[in-house]
Amino acid sequence: MPSGSREIVVKDSLLLSMKMTKPKDKNREKISVASEIDRVEERKSRCNNLLERAEFRRRKEELSDEDSKLLEEEMNQMTERIQKYDDELEILRRENRRNMMLSVALLAISALFYYSFVY
Repeated sequence: MPSGSREIVVKDSLLLSMKMTKPKDKNREKISVASEIDRVEERKSRCNNLLERAEFRRRKEELSDEDSKLLEEEMNQMTERIQKYDDELEILRRENRRNMMLSVALLAISALFYYSFVY
């Protein structure tokens, strides 16, 4: 693959993934935490696959200095993006845990009221 077309593919994939990472706040409020976790895990998985491909390419192909430098930059960007997704997943999972605890507490309070007033 010529170097110019590879750069275009890399830039296009980076732009596509960057557009997908920042949903609007008002849209995010309408999405459940669990589906947002699924979405972020899918994005992280795609980045991991791209990183693995880049690492494989670095090991198997003889690259010029310029191509090697571009590939290293791409790998660094993917690693940073994966770290950002890990941080976002940690926040989402914490929020999901909090929501679950709130649901359990409401269920316990409802059961308490039910048993105290019905029986």
